[in-house]
Amino acid sequence: MKPLTKHIPNLHPKFFWDFRFDSIDWDGGYKMVIARIVERGGQDQIDEIVRFYGREKVIISIRDEIFFLPNYAIENALKFFPELKKEEMYCYLNRKDKPYSWI
Repeated sequence: MKPLTKHIPNLHPKFFWDFRFDSIDWDGGYKMVIARIVERGGQDQIDEIVRFYGREKVIISIRDEIFFLPNYAIENALKFFPELKKEEMYCYLNRKDKPYSWI
């Protein structure tokens, strides 16, 4: 019997410095993975999450499911996925005109 191999996206562990990389639930944690890559990755990493999850799932996640992205990550998402509109993104509508701070 062939052992089950775990399929994971080809992403560098540096993007997930605060997780145990070998324990990430790539299917169940797709929103975290997509948000992290949109926020911190470049075109190569975006291409990889699109390959791994599918373009439609990535776009739906960014538009409808991700609760928060900083302004620069929203702008990145619009560059990577021109079919998105800021006014339709949940992470934008959720805090439109609301200041955010980590302190």
